Amino acid sequence: MGFGSLAALLLALSVLNLAIGSKFIAPATVIEAFLQPDARSFDHRIVTTLRLVRLEAALMVGAALGIAGALLQAIIRNPIAEPGILGLNAGAALLVVVASTVTGGTIFNGWGRPWLAAAGACVLFGLVMGLASAGRNGPTPLKVTLAGVAMTSFAGALTNAILILNENSLQMLRNWFAGHLAGKQPEDLLHALPVVVTGAVIAMAVAPSLNALALGDKAAAGLGVRVREVRLVGLVATALLAGAAVAIAGPIGFIGLVVPHVVRRFAPADMAAVMPLAALGGAILLLAADIIARTVLSPQELAVGIVTAAVGAPIFVYLVARYFR
Repeated sequence: MGFGSLAALLLALSVLNLAIGSKFIAPATVIEAFLQPDARSFDHRIVTTLRLVRLEAALMVGAALGIAGALLQAIIRNPIAEPGILGLNAGAALLVVVASTVTGGTIFNGWGRPWLAAAGACVLFGLVMGLASAGRNGPTPLKVTLAGVAMTSFAGALTNAILILNENSLQMLRNWFAGHLAGKQPEDLLHALPVVVTGAVIAMAVAPSLNALALGDKAAAGLGVRVREVRLVGLVATALLAGAAVAIAGPIGFIGLVVPHVVRRFAPADMAAVMPLAALGGAILLLAADIIARTVLSPQELAVGIVTAAVGAPIFVYLVARYFR
């Protein structure tokens, strides 16, 4: 399954996503709303004014998390690395919640939210790597994973405590903190877009160096790669992508874990090819999860973060058992 096949699957899921809601709209009508829009058609207005923003949010968040997962796994050479497991999502969420509580929600609705979330992701992941580097053997994959799980739990506990003690913040951020795509506004995506684009551009720029890094630090250095600089720049890109995703939809986990493993089965060992496929794969997986979240308990709706956790947790357990047995 190559780029074209993934793009076709993404298009089909996008149409289905736009068709599903409190009122089902036939896929043919959805397509017609874009090819032959009729301002007098109520169904067309639903598709283009209400549901389209949710679709765009799913595409942006899924793509960002897919790239972030592939980038993170390549940088630290850890097959179970993922922004939600190694603390990036938790750090982003914690800093956004703190800032929203302190400012009364002002930061939550502006241009600063994605950059703030990226800073939180970067800081907490720095703590994870510092903790994992302590002791003998340095930051091994197992130590990084355990440190990530510990710091994620700690940051999550702090975030929950803040929300519980502040009722206004709890009401304002409850759905967002669960990982929800409903109720997004075009401004939310506009504010996050520069952060996502910056992170994606940096990811593509360091992709050739990541190919050399896969050979080992000594071999990469022998090929002229500045290993520390590449890792630092790549981690900044990961924080930008994860932070922007959290700023839009809250902490959604396991997309960045699953997608890289899937796309590597269809991509050459070239990170420049893996990155675009990871973006498509992330968008596809999050769209599929959103469709499940909207239909499994219809007419009620689950947060998409619950669906990704339910699917991703068993996969995480399987990968841990496979790589650390």
